[in-house]
Amino acid sequence: LHVDLFTLTSSNRKCSAVTGSARKVRDNAADWHNLMLRWDRLTEEGVDVATSIVNTKSESLLVPEASSSSFSSPSSSSSSSSTQPAPGAAELQERCLRLLDIVEKMTAIVAKMERLAASQEALRELEEFRSGSAGGAAPLFHSWSAKQFEDTSQLLLSAFTEELKLKQVIVQELAHTASFDLSMVYLSCWLHQPNIPPQSRLTLEALLLETGHRTL
Repeated sequence: LHVDLFTLTSSNRKCSAVTGSARKVRDNAADWHNLMLRWDRLTEEGVDVATSIVNTKSESLLVPEASSSSFSSPSSSSSSSSTQPAPGAAELQERCLRLLDIVEKMTAIVAKMERLAASQEALRELEEFRSGSAGGAAPLFHSWSAKQFEDTSQLLLSAFTEELKLKQVIVQELAHTASFDLSMVYLSCWLHQPNIPPQSRLTLEALLLETGHRTL
């Protein structure tokens, strides 16, 4: 589901040779890594919950068929239908709330990504002011200008913002659709995340390489 990532801590961020805007960009790169790692963990957790929702719905649809094929007296069937809750209703509600909680945590992650992107924009403006050149042309590390770091943040933010919108639709529709096939489509979309292409992961790796968090 995600590429091999490592955990970045405060000790990874300490570099006596990196100061000013470069230090802030390096810290932002670490934050991007950690937020994307948290997103991937929530996605994996959500796959399990969404699968259980689909399974619970499938089982509940089979119960009426089994009941109608069994023999029972009219009086017993009428009394049981009036007192018994829908099969799996409590479990379904609990799992839907769990999936909603996961999406809310993802919403918080995207909000933090928005702040990172805004930070990169401010750093680009600062470097432009300092250098007097568009985009802050001087490389902050190896070859990237401040504008390239801003563009990278915007690219990642756009991908995760669109994927969050899709997951918000899935969490609203998954428990209510009567079509098993459509439920499987929702489940597949949650798992494969069509709005976060492999290029996004490569972009993160390039960011980590440029800022010194990765080594060749």
